[in-house]
Amino acid sequence: MIPRPLGPGAPRVPPVGFGGMPLSIADRPSEEQGVRVVHAALDAGVRLLDTADVYCLSDEDLGHNERLMAKALRSWNGPRSEVLVATKGGLTRPDGRWERNGRPEHLRRACDRSLKALGVDRIDLYQFHAPDPQVPFAESVGMLAELQGEGKIRWVGLSNVSVDQVNAARRHLEVVTVQNRLNPWFREALEEGVVDHCERLGIGFLAYSPVGGGRLNKKLPAHPVVKDIAARHGASPHAVVLAWVLEQASNVIVIPGARTVEHALDSMTAGELRLEAEELRDLDEAVFDKS
Repeated sequence: MIPRPLGPGAPRVPPVGFGGMPLSIADRPSEEQGVRVVHAALDAGVRLLDTADVYCLSDEDLGHNERLMAKALRSWNGPRSEVLVATKGGLTRPDGRWERNGRPEHLRRACDRSLKALGVDRIDLYQFHAPDPQVPFAESVGMLAELQGEGKIRWVGLSNVSVDQVNAARRHLEVVTVQNRLNPWFREALEEGVVDHCERLGIGFLAYSPVGGGRLNKKLPAHPVVKDIAARHGASPHAVVLAWVLEQASNVIVIPGARTVEHALDSMTAGELRLEAEELRDLDEAVFDKS
């Protein structure tokens, strides 16, 4: 896999990262299985691990995935210095719900908890998980700039943001990455110009839910266009869709999750899969049913 720049001032990383969320939410595997999956991804070449404090079951379980990632890295025999860990703050999980909290004092507490959960003195990439409509965006971003100035964060990223919000954040700090949803069913990041805007600025675009997640992912094997392209390349439908996402721009890095070693290894094949122009056009024009 040819590495891609993560963002301004950050190193290049392979275009396929690893998203830890499935290892820590409902129907999560055992901790031992989770560590095996992370090790398999790292052994296959992943060098960007994406987690969050709220990848857990509830507020009583905060930091579950961060602690799992830390445990996997401590027990991995590979080159730890090559691996970047990205986490996020700005959400909460009361009674298992997902709620936004962009208050500066919450972000400070969340960052401190993440430092402890990850067992580090400085977080490689700290991402504001989602803007909070109840809190001025500048106040939330201003706290990230403050935490970075204190040395608790190396690079700052944003998630679930618009072009205007990227520009607003850049008035306070250097934005290294933007992580928004992008897959064949949900293309708002393309349609609203976020991917292109980030590419022009040299900001890495981290695509979350790149194969749809949940029930949408299960539709892929039966999709006629995806199925035909997969058969032509001897690849999985999952890898074909990841390859399509990667082809959307030179700054895109996909963050697929996995609960099994097999799934994690399959995702890595997308980094070597080259789709023809006609295949990309067919996928661009195909209908992906959300129902």
